[in-house]
Amino acid sequence: MKLSVVIPAYNEKNTLHEIIARVRNTPFEKEIILVDDCSTDGTREMLKTLENDADIRVFYHEKNSGKGAALRTGFREATGDIVIIQDADLEYDPADYARLIEPIIRDKADVVFGSRFLGGPHRVLYFWHDVANKTLTFFSNIMTNMNLTDMETCYKVFRREVIQRITITANRFGVEPEITQKIARLNVRVYEVPISYHGRTYSEGKKIGWKDAVGAIYHIIKYKFFS
Repeated sequence: MKLSVVIPAYNEKNTLHEIIARVRNTPFEKEIILVDDCSTDGTREMLKTLENDADIRVFYHEKNSGKGAALRTGFREATGDIVIIQDADLEYDPADYARLIEPIIRDKADVVFGSRFLGGPHRVLYFWHDVANKTLTFFSNIMTNMNLTDMETCYKVFRREVIQRITITANRFGVEPEITQKIARLNVRVYEVPISYHGRTYSEGKKIGWKDAVGAIYHIIKYKFFS
C-alpha cells in the first residue's frame, strides 16, 4: 500500500530536514506532501530546494491560514491508499508508522488514532497540558459516543477514500475535533494504538496554548450541533 504523508509546516526550518529524513527512512512506498502555510522564517525557501525530489510534492499558501487549511490542501492532493498526518516538528516519530497502519493493512480499521496515553514512551512535560488533552477528549467522546483516549493527537491515519469524503472547514487547531466528529458520523471502523511522544517546550517552538483549548471546546459543540 502506498502512503501519503501530509506535513503542514509553519515556521519549522529548524526541524524540517530532520522530519523529512525520518519519514523517508520508513520502509514504505510513499509520497510526502508538504504544505507551507506562509512561513516567514526560511521554511519556504528550504522547501523550494526540495521541489524536484521524486518523492516530495510541495504546496504553498500565500496567506497564513492555519493547520486545518494546510491539511485541507494536503488531503485534496493525496493519491496514496493510506493518508497519515505528520507534524513538521519532532514531537511525533515516523518510526511508529508500522503500528499505525497495521490495523488498516489487516483490514481491521478504516481510521487509526495514535494515542499518547496508552503507554508509549513520552517526554515528561506539562501537567496541565495533560489535563487539558484528557478533558477535551472526554468532552469529545460525550458528543461522538466513541471511547478515544487522545482526540487531539497529531497521528490520525485514514484510508484515503474515508478522509476524502470529509470536507474540512476549520482553518486552525479546530481541525482535530472536526475530523473526530465527522469520522464518528461516517460509522467507519476506528482503532487506537499507542505511540511515542517527544513534546516540545514553548522555548523550543511549541505553538498551541490555552486559547486553542477553549477553541477546541467551541469546535466540539459546533461540529456536533451546527455542522
